[in-house]
Amino acid sequence: MDKLIELVMDMGRLWDAFWMQYLVGMRNTLILAVAATLIGCVIGFACGVLNTIPYTKQDNAVKRFFLKLVRVVVRVYVEVFRGTPMVLQAVFIFYGLPYFTDQALQFRGYMGMWAASLIIVSINTGAYMAESVRGGIISIDPGQTEGAKAIGMTHVQTMTSVILPQAFRNIIPQIGNNFIINIKDTSVMFIIGFTEFFAVHRNIVGNNYMYFQSAAIEMIGYLTMTLIASFLLRLLERRLDGSDSYELAQADQLVMAAGTYSHPSRGTPFDERSTEGALTEEQRERKRQELKHGRNRGGR
Repeated sequence: MDKLIELVMDMGRLWDAFWMQYLVGMRNTLILAVAATLIGCVIGFACGVLNTIPYTKQDNAVKRFFLKLVRVVVRVYVEVFRGTPMVLQAVFIFYGLPYFTDQALQFRGYMGMWAASLIIVSINTGAYMAESVRGGIISIDPGQTEGAKAIGMTHVQTMTSVILPQAFRNIIPQIGNNFIINIKDTSVMFIIGFTEFFAVHRNIVGNNYMYFQSAAIEMIGYLTMTLIASFLLRLLERRLDGSDSYELAQADQLVMAAGTYSHPSRGTPFDERSTEGALTEEQRERKRQELKHGRNRGGR
């Protein structure tokens, strides 16, 4: 217990002395994670859509060659960036580009550090999102694509209006998962000198050698950011799911024309010609309430 009290007191002294640096590190981490996740989603959606464009033997040779080439390029990109650590990707991009271009292309200054970090995390995220989007697209019932083609929709119209909206809802959990991973994985950007949350921790312990106490503050900070992100993502998922109940349509001309519509006061069209099937007053009142308030999903 004494050690725990001592740890808490040391953490309090560290926070009092360096709270501004810790908050700046958290801010930089969140900005980088949010921006890189959004850009990575764009990259992933582009790769996922390109990777699922259909072609047949009846298509011309140029189209088939182009689509095969695109799939090979996407596959190489995905395998390379999923199969190597982000810290090594940061080294290769930040130090490798100047090396291979004879210093013509390099990241200079504060903005250069931000640009390099954003490129590295975005490309890494895009590789994971490409497979998530591909899986979301192929998870949609093929009958929906066939139905869209049957009514004359092009492939682009089918993807934008039918497939992608449903695929997006299916991959929302994976997008959230990648965002939470990015909050933590931005810690490897210290290798190129970017000042994020973990880099602040390394700078602070380099002055006072209170490594464990500062690491405890870091753990609490990362846990706070990821828990808040998880909570917000759960709210977004529930929002996209819609309401648990809904009101029924008050008048459907197609159903009425088919003779299956039951008016709450007059019954069905057949009831108007035959008194045997007339609705009782209790049945009519029940139908009025159903049309007014609807029925929840569990009552169907």
